Amino acid sequence: MTLKRISPEEASQLLADGYTYLDVRTEAEWAAGHPKGAYNIPVSFAGAGGMTPNAAFVSEVEKVFPKDAKLVLGCKAGGRSLKAANMLIAAGFSNVVDQRAGYEGARDSFGKITDVGWVEKGLPTEKETAGASYAELKSR
Repeated sequence: MTLKRISPEEASQLLADGYTYLDVRTEAEWAAGHPKGAYNIPVSFAGAGGMTPNAAFVSEVEKVFPKDAKLVLGCKAGGRSLKAANMLIAAGFSNVVDQRAGYEGARDSFGKITDVGWVEKGLPTEKETAGASYAELKSR
């Protein structure tokens, strides 16, 4: 399967058509704001030494979603979600798309936004989604 990368507007339309948004940012990033209805399973964790991969990412996604689930993956700027989407495709997930530009937008090396993200597009956001936080999903 070839991974399709889509705009925030296309992602929003897919959500209206039955897809689920899987936010792969850290718990703190997700809690600060995320696309309305998004689930959170981090592909990596923030630590004192920087980001550390979540070795259980694929198995944690498999516990929550079937392999044919329609998933839009997103992160802060598009890098982590691209990596996570490819990991899920390699594990046999068949309906995964990556939302490029992430929640905050892709930036160049000078910090200038090069591709506007979800929040700057004015798409629906929230700070809490009942039953969708990483802690809640892990306890399933």
